[in-house]
Amino acid sequence: MTRLVRHVVGARRRTMHRREEGGLSVPRTERRHRRGRYGSTVTEPGRYLLDNQQAEAGARFDALALLFNPSSFRHMSQCGLADGWNVWEVGAGGPSIPTWLTQMVGLAGRVVATDIDTLWLDRFEGRAYDVLRHDVAADPPPGTSFDLVHARLVLVHVIDRDRAISNMVSALRPGGWLVVEEADPDLQAMVCPDEFGPEQELANRLKRAFRTLMAERGVDLSFGRTLPRRLRAAGLVDVQADAYFPVGGPACNELEMATVEQIRGHLVDQGLATAQEINRHLANVASGLLDLATSPMISAWARKPLLSA
Repeated sequence: MTRLVRHVVGARRRTMHRREEGGLSVPRTERRHRRGRYGSTVTEPGRYLLDNQQAEAGARFDALALLFNPSSFRHMSQCGLADGWNVWEVGAGGPSIPTWLTQMVGLAGRVVATDIDTLWLDRFEGRAYDVLRHDVAADPPPGTSFDLVHARLVLVHVIDRDRAISNMVSALRPGGWLVVEEADPDLQAMVCPDEFGPEQELANRLKRAFRTLMAERGVDLSFGRTLPRRLRAAGLVDVQADAYFPVGGPACNELEMATVEQIRGHLVDQGLATAQEINRHLANVASGLLDLATSPMISAWARKPLLSA
């Protein structure tokens, strides 16, 4: 059994145990009809593919952290992140980024971590950051004097993306920084860029099926590249951007396995793949012989203008 499979099975067992103990704050019947991770992002029940309530979400958060946290940390650090800063982490998902932020801002600073579903934040004991259930597009910002606002893999799932950006900008103090990071699957559409055999072809076919599911749910597959102009349109200055996507390695494998397990039912129900194909692909990934890539992560950062004299 691979480390990821052990992680997922263990997470599923822990989730079942918490349900039996009443550890989840929302009753089972209500969970079935709850909005997706980003609230107004999901217009119908069950439309969000990668719900925080699923056991595999923890494995995905871990893999995303391994893959992209170094890049995210670099972008926030280059904005001048320092002791005493007031930071808002939007759509935090798991604890890895807000935990790092609290270390960076120290006791004199403050970190607010928000998400429409705070399950994975609430379960982290001993946290030194504030947790708030919040919809970035529909709710007022949790303050108006943040030195830094950061959001990763959030806006692509939001229906009113420009309003979400506007809300984040309004939360900044003059001179504060906004860092937004979104994947752009249309820039690099294959999970196996080197498609030289049937294993790679199957992987890419399942990736195309995943993209189909996302597009049907209103996900803009080319949103990442629009970030620089959207930040300029929001009135920010000193706009910069770059792109990053890893190819190969254990974290890419773990992300692929957790994601496919999480959408398995959708793929089968809609006739996009058979259970046998999914199992074969997961076995191929577990073998470590596939060079898997992520979609490019576009990072854009910009500053709110200082007040004129």
